[in-house]
Amino acid sequence: MKTGDRLTRLSIDHPRLITMIMLMVTIILGVMIVNVQVDTNPENMLAEDEAVRIFHNQVKKDFTLHDMVVVGIVNNQHPNGVFNPATLKRVQQLTEFAGTLSDPDDPAKKIIIRDIIAPANVESIKQDGPGQIRFEWLMKEAPVTEAQALIIRDHALANPLLKGTMVSEDGKAIAIYLPLSSKEFAHQVRKRLLEKTETFSGDEEYHITGLPVAESTFGVEMFTQMAISAPLAMLFIFILMLIFFKKIKLIIAPMIVAMVTVICTMGLLSGTGHTIHIMSSMIPIFLMPIAVVDSIHIISEFFDTYPRFKDRRKALIHVMEQLFVPMFYTSLTSAVGFASLVLAPIPPVQTFGMFVAFGILLAWLLTIIFVPAYIMMMKEESLVGFGMDKNNENDKDISAHGHGFISRNLQHLGGLTCSHAKLIVSFTVVALVISAYGISKIEVNDNPVKWFNEKHSIRVADRVLNEHFGGTYEAFLVLSGEEIRLGANDLHVLLTDRLNSLDIEKRLVAVRDNALALSAETAVENTDPDSFFNELIKSWEVKQDNAVDDEYYIWADFMDEMSALKNREQIFKQPEVLRYIAGLQEHLLEIGVVGKSNSLSDLVKKVHQELFEGQAEYFRIPDHVNGVAQTLISFQNSHHPDDLFHLVTPDYKRTNIMLQLQSGDNQDMEQAINEVARFFADNPPPVALEHNWAGLTYINVVWQDKMVTGMRDAFLGSFVVVLIMMTILFRSPLWGLLAMVPLSVTIAIIYGIIGLVGKDYDMPVAVLSSLTLGLAVDFAIHFIERSRKIYAQVQSWSEALCKLFAEPARAISRNVIVIAIGFTPLLAAPLVPYQTVGVFLASIMVISGVVTLLVLPVLITIFAPLLFRKCLHS
Repeated sequence: MKTGDRLTRLSIDHPRLITMIMLMVTIILGVMIVNVQVDTNPENMLAEDEAVRIFHNQVKKDFTLHDMVVVGIVNNQHPNGVFNPATLKRVQQLTEFAGTLSDPDDPAKKIIIRDIIAPANVESIKQDGPGQIRFEWLMKEAPVTEAQALIIRDHALANPLLKGTMVSEDGKAIAIYLPLSSKEFAHQVRKRLLEKTETFSGDEEYHITGLPVAESTFGVEMFTQMAISAPLAMLFIFILMLIFFKKIKLIIAPMIVAMVTVICTMGLLSGTGHTIHIMSSMIPIFLMPIAVVDSIHIISEFFDTYPRFKDRRKALIHVMEQLFVPMFYTSLTSAVGFASLVLAPIPPVQTFGMFVAFGILLAWLLTIIFVPAYIMMMKEESLVGFGMDKNNENDKDISAHGHGFISRNLQHLGGLTCSHAKLIVSFTVVALVISAYGISKIEVNDNPVKWFNEKHSIRVADRVLNEHFGGTYEAFLVLSGEEIRLGANDLHVLLTDRLNSLDIEKRLVAVRDNALALSAETAVENTDPDSFFNELIKSWEVKQDNAVDDEYYIWADFMDEMSALKNREQIFKQPEVLRYIAGLQEHLLEIGVVGKSNSLSDLVKKVHQELFEGQAEYFRIPDHVNGVAQTLISFQNSHHPDDLFHLVTPDYKRTNIMLQLQSGDNQDMEQAINEVARFFADNPPPVALEHNWAGLTYINVVWQDKMVTGMRDAFLGSFVVVLIMMTILFRSPLWGLLAMVPLSVTIAIIYGIIGLVGKDYDMPVAVLSSLTLGLAVDFAIHFIERSRKIYAQVQSWSEALCKLFAEPARAISRNVIVIAIGFTPLLAAPLVPYQTVGVFLASIMVISGVVTLLVLPVLITIFAPLLFRKCLHS
């Protein structure tokens, strides 16, 4: 007895035992769900030991950086925008409130108050006489007059570190940046800030965004959406099945299979210590259509067969004989498609693929053993009037059920495959050509903010704030350099070159010769570099103190050159290096890749300007390293001296250019990466510099690129595996290739449409390629398997074709309708990935169903002499 026969008879003979075992397993695995751990951090899409992730975390540590929640306050009604007493008072109140926020369950999750960027927390840099500057709070307290508000605006706009970052250039908006100790806290922060702003009156608009907000909010809303969408989808499926089969008791079976599959899979996932990530949260949505498809095949076949037997047992044995092999292979191919994701270099994708594959195989087993058992537990009397009785005139047009309509149109469709074969092939070829063009237009791009629909408050906030500011998406460009430590002799040679390069009068040449002689003597007596510089400074200072007239100033020039040489290892104190950074920033702004950037160069230029009484021509990098050092020393007299080290490390060997992008799209981040690389190639830096990237916007590019590449490779590999499986199943390479036609055409058309409509190839689309592999080949397997069996009975393809467009085609059509329409509630979801799943499911079912019922019969007709030559022996 075959395995299928054994399982069928086991479920038919022992239905209650089967049900009890299923119930016990469901309870055991279901209880494990209480161990669920949720992880919505996209950084965990990369392994913990991934180099880029290690570097990102090290950069945050070295420069004391935090993930930010961006709160935008916009006033388009007041003539002075947000710079009026009432608005600024509310800005101050909101800032103070934000500083009190923390997670009541975990006080370690809080706002880092000292690093808040807001008018009350930042400083205004002002000149305080020649060579002097002072630091004052930009807004120590909210102004009481319009004039005071405008002074705050002017001081903020005069600071390049604040203009375009904290204050919009048009004065209509202020941004408050709230640094988080943990970005998992971002959703709570957003929620409580929104509650606070609802208590405010006035003309202001309040917007909250930032990648941490988008990511954590999506994590929360996706579970809410799952709790709504999954039951709604099941309700739609239930109603559609009720319309088709009219027996509520009977159609409960597929619902039970789907529910048990989801419970057991999610329970096993939680019980084995895996976290529920953004990917794994969608496992139920992926499993439900797959779990229901096989059940619909059984019930549909049972619906068409039962009136002929008038006996449950005989009808079920017949149905399972017909369907066991195709259902096994369809489930196996679907499982292979998802299991291939284990090869992707993304841990959550691996988990997702592994457990969906498990769920598919579990759903197959439950369908095989439980659905027949369930039907056997029903009373025979309850099936009276059930099914399509071809001998019953009342059943020939069961319009209420929809079967008469389906049957008539399927017969018409079958006729088309014979009468218009060339037209169908031509149309398919044209569709494939157009699809190939569409596929060539596909662009890989993603942005977590775009996972929300356009009307979502986060999307609105993102759009509004990026119109007013340089950008709410942060990326960190870290430059580093390391000079080789030289001995005193080499330093003397370099110092000689520097002094000889100075343009000095002839009468002062003797002074230079004296300085170089002292350098040579010091180098002989002090081989250690630090000792060399210390002793030479002492001897030159004596000479300078005793110098007269302009000899004094030439000694000052010599001291500047020596200071530059001494500080050569402090790369980012060198004026030429800071100018190079400023040039890079200007280049990125000019080409529109970056909306705003802040760097050590900006800080040095601003402080240098104020040291010279705020004159505009002094907004530049000082000429000598001593001048740069003076600006840095001056800044460290501010209220927040440590802010300097957000931009440079204390040894001045690494610097952080903080870039603001107005879009979180991968394409924009990648363009910035490419432009920086091009700038370095076209404009070699004055010293050897290495540049590397960090920041959430960059991290997203890395993991999404890995995911797309990994899933593409996994898909291609599983495609080949499925082809091999089809060849083995049908024991024929030609039949195996034919089985891949609906799958191939479906994938081509769907991805062609994606390219033609301009839909980005993002994370949801990439993941759904595996679903396409499983579902699209399902109908082909059923159609081909039944084709071969019917032909073996009737020995005529034309006669077999008529029979194929009866029961088998009806089962396929019912599946298409139930799944395609059943998941339409997903289209109303506020989260774009769920909408994408809904569209994809409907597209996969409709296209693969149509291709199976139209193209496959035509191809089989064309190749019939080859295909059926050994059919009886296969």
